[in-house]
Amino acid sequence: MKISVDISMYPLKSEFEKPIAAFIEALAKERTVNIVCTELSTQIYGEYDTVMNLLNREIKAVFEKIPQSVFVIKLVGEDRKGCF
Repeated sequence: MKISVDISMYPLKSEFEKPIAAFIEALAKERTVNIVCTELSTQIYGEYDTVMNLLNREIKAVFEKIPQSVFVIKLVGEDRKGCF
């Protein structure tokens, strides 16, 4: 099953740009998903298990380094690339 995810990360600290860039770079290492970056969020398209495992791993890594981070995530149960 394909899914679409729209995710925004908000590190609650004065230096926020580097952690966001590092999070996006970590997501982009997964070559089996499609990633589109916008000014406000990052969109991820791919197989459900692959995307969710990727998010689980990378969000956990962020929380281990910056526990005072907030993620806003929207999930759609189909590939909506180009529709957000």
